[in-house]
Amino acid sequence: MSAEIICIGTELLLGEILNANAQYLAQQLADLGIPHYYQSVVGDNIPRIHQVLTVACARSQLLIFTGGLGPTPDDLTTEAIAQFFQTPLEENAEVLADITEKFARRGRPMAPSNRKQALIPAGANVLPNPRGSAPGMIWQPRPNVTILTFPGVPKEMHAMWQETAVPFLRSQGWGKTTIYSQVLRFWGIPESTLAEKVSPLLNLENPTVAPYAGNGEVRLRISAKAATESAALDLITPVAQQIRDIAGDNYFGQDDDTLASVTGNLLKAAQQTVSVAESCTGGGLGQLWTTVPGSSAYFWGGVISYDNQVKVNLLGVNPEDLQREGAVSDGVAQQMAVGVRDRLNTTWGLSITGVAGPDGGTEAKPVGLVYIGVAGPDTVESFRFLFGVFQEREFIRWLSACSAIDLLRRKLIAQ
Repeated sequence: MSAEIICIGTELLLGEILNANAQYLAQQLADLGIPHYYQSVVGDNIPRIHQVLTVACARSQLLIFTGGLGPTPDDLTTEAIAQFFQTPLEENAEVLADITEKFARRGRPMAPSNRKQALIPAGANVLPNPRGSAPGMIWQPRPNVTILTFPGVPKEMHAMWQETAVPFLRSQGWGKTTIYSQVLRFWGIPESTLAEKVSPLLNLENPTVAPYAGNGEVRLRISAKAATESAALDLITPVAQQIRDIAGDNYFGQDDDTLASVTGNLLKAAQQTVSVAESCTGGGLGQLWTTVPGSSAYFWGGVISYDNQVKVNLLGVNPEDLQREGAVSDGVAQQMAVGVRDRLNTTWGLSITGVAGPDGGTEAKPVGLVYIGVAGPDTVESFRFLFGVFQEREFIRWLSACSAIDLLRRKLIAQ
């Protein structure tokens, strides 16, 4: 027994609206432990909706529709479903009265086209909409097919799902288990390398382990199906520990953790502080720190030293080194880190200097070359990264800022 999500709307196909409803429903189905293997997006077109229904009815037992329940001519979901199952539409008096009352309460006249929203297939039940005028339906047109329809407006759909759909599904025997997931997060290791290291665990059936990557970060999602969230977590915990042991310092956190939040907690625990000196990232490193609530406890500020004179005048970088080595160099990165650490009187200083592109690269110093300096209580180091000439400017800046925080995280773990 599995569910399928079908989202109706040409605007979704054109990319005019982000399909957040599918994400919400997928999460909700997982919470209920309802298997969900397919999603479809189809435009406002009855023949194409029928094509989707033909396939969906053959492979899924719970079909969840969003969108296309409004009063305009292109809102065709209810009509298309009724036609597919060869069932006439009937005007529901209670729904019509509810729509009329809602318009009256707002002091607005109800347009004749809104009567369309009171039409539901004969034999279907109404799925009430407490937040808007468009109701949905709960319908079992065949013994092995259950249909739920929702408007596309997220706040309306959420309320209808929680208040009516979930109780209905539970009453029908759905939702007796839960699918609970934990996401482990890694930095500094390629997805393929991590997958190889944990390859025996990728074949587990319950829990399952799946890798995915994005924005320089690698994640492993561990999902377990059980009667309760607690029981699912009991299945996940030993597998997660195995993975953490294998990954070592490349593992930095789980679920909603970020490099900045995790490293900030390490700084707080050690009662230490950090400041930053940035060139090519232009404030991006400081922004990552300050995204975390309460970061003022350990992040004291920074200097955006885009011009070399700022490096010299504010950070104390030796102008002769700048002339000889250039701004993008090991020595300059170290001096920037020491300069900001000493001038802001923090425990740690981080610096970034590099060639973010798309211009400015040379054979000796190509686009993507970045030096990150780390100055601690009694050590100064710099680290060379080559993020690649084919990467976009903003991605190089992002990787640089995240890598700087990751270097500090590793230092804090080791101290």
